[in-house]
Amino acid sequence: MSSHSWFDIPRGSHFSLANIPFGIISIPSSTPHVATAIGDYALDLAIFAANNGFSAISTIQPHQAVFSEPTLNAFAALGRPIHSVVRKYIQSVFAKDTPYPEVLKTNSRLQKQAIFPLKEVQTHLPFTIGDYTDFYAGLNHAYNVGVLFRGPANALQPNYKHLPVGYHGRASSVVVSGTPIRRPNGQILENPAAEHKVPVLSPCKKLDIELELGAFVCRANRMGEPIPIGEAEESLFGVVLMNDWSARDVQAWEYVPLGPFNAKNFGTSISAWVVLADALEPFLVKGLENDTQVLPYLQEKKAENVYDIKLQVDLKTSSGQSSTVCRTSSRNLLWSFPQMLTHHSITGCPLEVGDLLGSGTISGLEPSERGSLLEQTENGKVSIKLSGEEERKFLEDGDEVTITGVCRFDDDALVGFGDCVGRIEPALKL
Repeated sequence: MSSHSWFDIPRGSHFSLANIPFGIISIPSSTPHVATAIGDYALDLAIFAANNGFSAISTIQPHQAVFSEPTLNAFAALGRPIHSVVRKYIQSVFAKDTPYPEVLKTNSRLQKQAIFPLKEVQTHLPFTIGDYTDFYAGLNHAYNVGVLFRGPANALQPNYKHLPVGYHGRASSVVVSGTPIRRPNGQILENPAAEHKVPVLSPCKKLDIELELGAFVCRANRMGEPIPIGEAEESLFGVVLMNDWSARDVQAWEYVPLGPFNAKNFGTSISAWVVLADALEPFLVKGLENDTQVLPYLQEKKAENVYDIKLQVDLKTSSGQSSTVCRTSSRNLLWSFPQMLTHHSITGCPLEVGDLLGSGTISGLEPSERGSLLEQTENGKVSIKLSGEEERKFLEDGDEVTITGVCRFDDDALVGFGDCVGRIEPALKL
């Protein structure tokens, strides 16, 4: 496919013709509905469909009502083949040599009606999320954290390389990029080394980031019927950036014996635009080597099973100074999303359209590639240096964290996610 378009797409845009992500937008005069991002603009697909935008392709016409929905659930439920047809058709409509010039290229009326600057639209949570499961697939992160708390010899638990470790998160606190995150209150130990461990109720003092990806489910399975690994890809709609904010001091006190609870349920930020699995397919690479033989139900036929998305985390303090605190790649995963999905369902657990799977924190081998402050500061033992001679061990009120992610054919054909932003607000006084 040519990367050239008749439409003005800035060089280096995350939303090139090679992408065509989907999200939910509204403008002051409309209710939320489906759109795609192209360059610095959003194409309102509800308006586009209502004005015969899909008239040139019969496959889509029976399903046009999904674009007027306030979430992507109905569109996602149509299945991967339809997602692919819609994406390729939109690409062809915007292509420089489009076979359908009358649809949009020479249709100035529809351009004015259906195309809006991204800076003028409001983005919304892309799916109604019925359930959210967070995994722990970043091997380097798991090892680094294990070393901090158990030492190198016992850094990884015996099960880690046999299955995608995960826990059930809280779907109700998943929010779209730009939503402020309030510092949580919770039980913490002010003196963890004390002989008698008595907690206090306190604002979290070790508020952290977790650099992750999230994948949305687009096909339900019946209760009692697992999803085979060979069919798992067809159950995945697309991917978003994710920041699964973590209260490390709350977690340290609560996690034995059942794992994360209040430390993780107060906020999870995701990017507004969902990049289709089809758009990311050219960037599949081999993930981290698993030196353990996994059970047959988790064995994938192809070696290239994770995405090589270049990820970056920037931290802007209340002074206005911004610093890049992490650069890494999503190839640093031991387990793929299809493996996570298959393992999740192996008991017969029914997944639903719109369910969200988190990858777990993604970290590389170098200190600058670590996707959490917990790793970078060795649980607060050392500080990281920021611009303007500022330092951080964990997040302070007013700090704003921005995650970006992009795959690159070339500067005219980027497949990116935009950004995932959250700013920390002070805890409520109890």
